[in-house]
Amino acid sequence: MSKSYASSGVSLDLGYEAVSRMKKHVMRTKNQGVMESIGGFGGLFDLSGYGIKEPVLVSGTDGVGTKLKIAQMMDKHDTIGIDLVAMCVNDIITVGAKPLFFLDYIATHKIMPKQIEDLVKGMTDGCIEAGCALIGGETAEMNDLYREGDYDLAGYATGVVEKSKFIKKEHMREGQVLIGLPSSGIHSNGYSLVRKIFFKDHHFALDHVFPELNVSLGEELLKPTCIYVKPVLALIEKVDVKGIAHITGGGFIENIPRMLPEGLGVIIDEHTLPQMGIFQVMERLGNMDHLEMFNIFNMGIGMVIAVDETDVETSLTLLSASKARVIGHVVRGEGVVITS
Repeated sequence: MSKSYASSGVSLDLGYEAVSRMKKHVMRTKNQGVMESIGGFGGLFDLSGYGIKEPVLVSGTDGVGTKLKIAQMMDKHDTIGIDLVAMCVNDIITVGAKPLFFLDYIATHKIMPKQIEDLVKGMTDGCIEAGCALIGGETAEMNDLYREGDYDLAGYATGVVEKSKFIKKEHMREGQVLIGLPSSGIHSNGYSLVRKIFFKDHHFALDHVFPELNVSLGEELLKPTCIYVKPVLALIEKVDVKGIAHITGGGFIENIPRMLPEGLGVIIDEHTLPQMGIFQVMERLGNMDHLEMFNIFNMGIGMVIAVDETDVETSLTLLSASKARVIGHVVRGEGVVITS
């Protein structure tokens, strides 16, 4: 043990214990490309076994924002890692990429081995659900930068897609149909506003149960982000998918246009969307304009997929386990129109 380092508030021994606790979880994510176990200076991954003629690597990085505050308020840390993985892998599948590996960064006031283990367990659960390997990461103890009890997370995912199968904006056409995959709830965006509504403006307790919800407020706010990798990749194998949008910060209004070329817009039929109580509660308590909700939250749909009209029935059948539904269509014009 380094006495000098310990005097600054950093414990090497706790760091070693945290790494030891992580390893049993990380090993669960090992796939055919992993070349070394965790602990080296870099994560190694062998792409040659995937049989891809013209591989295009696709990378994404993200965090989970102030949803971390909810995990810290509840002292529950074993699901927020799922959110971290989801935010990264859901982005890279929008071009048809299969996630291969994931890396994490944990920054904290003080390393608490059990807490770190819980965070990494969530990440490994997410990686297993996404079919990718957790091949490395970094844990930093910075007591001068973070307050006691605070930590922050960042994630990074890399996937691969055959060049000829890359999903491009140019594939989009007027008349194509939009299929929505339901979310689990708020997912991992808009939590600064969420916390303002529930805890600053109205002072609700985490164990409060609203009539519109079937769980406590804390449980609702901590529901993990859905990981859409397996159903979306399975669909791409059978159907010529034209476009995919991950509905994150900015909601429908900002994210759906990201899959559209200039000159095309979409019409969304609000009646087709899942009716989730959490959004109704926030709109009421926050006295928010209804359409503004679509520019902040996912409103019950976490992923939007565009297909030709002739492929709708097949797509809905393939995505039936995900409770997919038709939510709109592509039109000439610009932007997103919500009809009720």
